[in-house]
Amino acid sequence: MDKHFHFLGICGTAMGAVAAAMARQGYKVSGSDENVYPPMSTFLESEGIKISKGYHASNIPQDADVIIIGNAMSRGNAEVEAVLQRRLRYLSLPETMKEYFLRGKRNYVVSGTHGKTTTTSILTWLMEDSGLNPSFMIGGIARNLGRGGRFTSSEFCVLEGDEYDTAFFDKRSKFLHYLPEVVIINNIEFDHADIYNNIDEIKLSFRRLTQIIPNNGLALVNADDPNCLDVVKKAPCPVKTLGFSDSANIRILDVEATENGSYFTLEGTRYYVPMIGEFNIRNAAMAISAAQFAGLNVKQLAESLKKFKGVARRQEVRGEVKGITVIDDFAHHPTAIRQSIQGIRQRYPQARIWAIFEPRSNTTRRNIFQSELAIALATADFPVVAKVDNPGKVAEKDRLNLNKLENDLIALNKAPIIGDAVDKIVFKVSELAQPGDVILVMSNGGFDGIHDKLLNKLNTKN
Repeated sequence: MDKHFHFLGICGTAMGAVAAAMARQGYKVSGSDENVYPPMSTFLESEGIKISKGYHASNIPQDADVIIIGNAMSRGNAEVEAVLQRRLRYLSLPETMKEYFLRGKRNYVVSGTHGKTTTTSILTWLMEDSGLNPSFMIGGIARNLGRGGRFTSSEFCVLEGDEYDTAFFDKRSKFLHYLPEVVIINNIEFDHADIYNNIDEIKLSFRRLTQIIPNNGLALVNADDPNCLDVVKKAPCPVKTLGFSDSANIRILDVEATENGSYFTLEGTRYYVPMIGEFNIRNAAMAISAAQFAGLNVKQLAESLKKFKGVARRQEVRGEVKGITVIDDFAHHPTAIRQSIQGIRQRYPQARIWAIFEPRSNTTRRNIFQSELAIALATADFPVVAKVDNPGKVAEKDRLNLNKLENDLIALNKAPIIGDAVDKIVFKVSELAQPGDVILVMSNGGFDGIHDKLLNKLNTKN
């Protein structure tokens, strides 16, 4: 019987949550990570888990039965090499979840290029507020839940289903391991350019996902997205389409937007979600329909949705100084950038909007969306693009061309600030920003603490 599990990359959000859950079930758990710092390090230590800093072959305990290898690990890592040399048993994180937590459960998997974290958070909250006490794994922190993941004794489990690959030794999408009863497909666009060559390869992965939904399950699909409709054409499972389209099985009707939220009707019930933007209305509608499939009452769902508090780093107000508001958002794809700016315009209709973007993801540091990025950023009043993060990871011929991006934005009648480091961006933007402006910061990383730097600089502005 497996007794001791050692995690490589234990301080990742999902890795840490699974490690803690295994410790609570009585397994001996240890791990290692290059970046050991709070809050994850203190959380794991509070669970009685020993963490080694850095990766060294000697970190792997002699009595370890199974090594869990995180998605960020690759060949050349000292512990990975030791695992292979010693012929130890190893699993990916998705395989571990499947074998030790998901079998026999009612697993609700939320997938798609955009909106996964928000939709998973809403669905989890709807189940939580209805008393189902679901297990969940989310790639962000829902404010109602206070954490990114947990495993309970509930029959329900809600999972953010990523199409990214599983591990260096398993190139299947993570979501193919999750034993789904219900799958939400929010949208499908080209992304993850480091592992996919084109949209057809991504669609193939989603088709494979529909192949493992049982006959007593459900695929809930965006009726307004042709790629989503395409991947379920020959799906062997029950399918329902949802959206604004006249052809949708479940239609979103009577939308009413306010500065702080949105009203809409779904199958005769009126809902309010304290979020803005058409994309968030669809996210909420998907979560509601999935929750109904779980047997929850629509009246209860409407009450629960009103109480949803959002997700950290999704249009999160970081502060306001001298009438200038700084907002953080996770957007890192042209579609998400455009939708985020659109949502901020709805929330602050009179404001001038600064859009500060960091090309950091494996897709946006490439030139795949060269033109689309300019068009998306041009929907802001003042586009600002930082230097490309870790440019050496992409060949120059494939890298985002900041000079072209600048020229494209100028051609779209914008006066962009392009290619600067964070401190220079902070100086320029804080000098030019005026009371009533909104500064929207978009990155899928920490962006060198730009949010606090902006607020501090604005505070000292005359």
